[in-house]
Amino acid sequence: MQINKLIRKRDDGFTLVELMVVMLIIGVLAAVAVPQFIQSIRNAKEAALMEDLHVMRDAIDSYTMDKNKAPQSLDDLVQNGYLKSIPVDPMTNSSDTWVTSSDDTYSDIDQTEPGINDVHSGSEETGSNGQPYSSW
Repeated sequence: MQINKLIRKRDDGFTLVELMVVMLIIGVLAAVAVPQFIQSIRNAKEAALMEDLHVMRDAIDSYTMDKNKAPQSLDDLVQNGYLKSIPVDPMTNSSDTWVTSSDDTYSDIDQTEPGINDVHSGSEETGSNGQPYSSW
């Protein structure tokens, strides 16, 4: 009878050492997985930024070629059907932070102000290639 009680008592749960080993294994796995997860999120955001910039730059060029004048703002692209909406900057999570640049080469005689010819992210962070997102 006493042997059955000892065997049952030993099978009731885990020892502290077993729990510590499991916690250590979970900690090591988390230490390896979390940086890779963060890097994959960053890579996805950078890919989305490059695609958004490509689409908006194509829309600016198409607008300029069709209308013979450059758009005055990104809203002109939406209002004239070149974009469905202004995309959200994946680095700042806002559609209001895009930085546009103007150049006199795209201005028409009828235009009072030079239009926009390029767009960049409004983020001050540096990309994985070492260049700031605002210069992409």
